Amino acid sequence: MKLMTGNSNLPLAKAVAGYLEMPLTDALVRRFADEEIFVEIQENVRGEDVFVLQSTSFPANDNLMELLICIDALRRASAKRITAVVPYFGYARQDRKSGSRTPISAKLVANLITMAGANRVLSVDLHAGQIQGFFDIPTDNLFAAPVMSTDILARYTGSNLTVVSPDVGGVVRARALAKRLDNAPLAIVDKRRERAGESEVMNIIGDVEGRYCILIDDIVDSAGTLCNAAAALKEAGAAGVAAYVTHGVLSGGAIARVEGSALEELVITDSIGNHEIIAQSPKVRHLTIAPLLAEAIRRIADESSVSSLFD
Repeated sequence: MKLMTGNSNLPLAKAVAGYLEMPLTDALVRRFADEEIFVEIQENVRGEDVFVLQSTSFPANDNLMELLICIDALRRASAKRITAVVPYFGYARQDRKSGSRTPISAKLVANLITMAGANRVLSVDLHAGQIQGFFDIPTDNLFAAPVMSTDILARYTGSNLTVVSPDVGGVVRARALAKRLDNAPLAIVDKRRERAGESEVMNIIGDVEGRYCILIDDIVDSAGTLCNAAAALKEAGAAGVAAYVTHGVLSGGAIARVEGSALEELVITDSIGNHEIIAQSPKVRHLTIAPLLAEAIRRIADESSVSSLFD
């Protein structure tokens, strides 16, 4: 088994390699003067089971191209099996036609990864579970809920917790986390989105008065939805509000928005390598998913069960 990485999230790749007690594959991933990407694998990978770790986060197109070229280089170097480990799967929000004459870009990206030569895909908290069906190769979708629930129980034991979904679409995710938190009560924020990138909170479904609310979501981008949800929960009498999100995209003025919101804390995983952005705010904290990814990689290499990680 070998572990290779692109440039999108080197800290996470090094943490996974450290957990597995193995070095990263010696590879050169650089750019020519015109920004063309060049990959050269500088050690023998013939007949090896190779895992390529690369989040397709900002800049999404550059990181996606890096991933595709790394896979192609490994295929041409006669690697036995290539697994694309994509902690954050970019373009996942384009998983359906949102209007007339619009693309399904998540399916296109799935085709690109498959045609580049990947034999398997490993990701974390895909935006929609059906994206697994976009691939014609085995796909494992890991869940960050065990990592989050461990942190929540360590910090908020004794609080009257209520798990809150910021929209109706995230109820399944919220219910799964609530089950891990000793079957905590569940609430839902019902919102109406007036235009792209903006959300308007309408009402709260469930009892949150006097309770400490944990908002749970898969992606935080502009943070508008989370901040509006936190404000609505406080108005409904919540004792406090914290948010746990798997993928911290945090584009534009998201950090400033979180700073000025009713959120006491925003906790994200390190699926995206934006550590310098996180350092700007005392309200934002990282949880690492390196042990989760490393254990899944080990089990795939050993041909043992991955789903038992979440039992």
